[in-house]
Amino acid sequence: MTVGTYETNLDGEGLRIGIVQSRFNPDVCDGLLASCLAELGELGVASEDIFRLTVPGALEIPLALQKMAETMQFDALIALGAVIRGETYHFELVANESATGISRVALDFGTPVANAVLTTEDDAQALARMAGKGADAARAAVEMANLVLALDELSEVVDEEQ
Repeated sequence: MTVGTYETNLDGEGLRIGIVQSRFNPDVCDGLLASCLAELGELGVASEDIFRLTVPGALEIPLALQKMAETMQFDALIALGAVIRGETYHFELVANESATGISRVALDFGTPVANAVLTTEDDAQALARMAGKGADAARAAVEMANLVLALDELSEVVDEEQ
């Protein structure tokens, strides 16, 4: 195997991206989606290569991601949602369990999952962060999809050499 350096690749052409969007906190989640889709388009991901579904809230995102990952039809997945602190412990529960489930899907299936589930103290913070976080998730999904594809190709070369 040759030692080298992988160069970051943000070319989304030909990539298939799945998006799971929470319907809870719709103003924020719709803003996340708009900025995510705009950035995916800028990166060259064709609109027909994007599959989007919605779920009731952040706790339902991991299961939908898991079912999408099981299909092996996506190069990367994106989770969009907003968990905004309230007056009860529920915020911590939803934020932690959602994040854990999202990470688990990526690790269990070897599919990159960009986590753009905002966890904020109030609505103002969520609205201020939604555009940037949606675009960040698009870039992370494309970058990691390309990285995984490159590493998979490297593994095939190593296997052939052995």
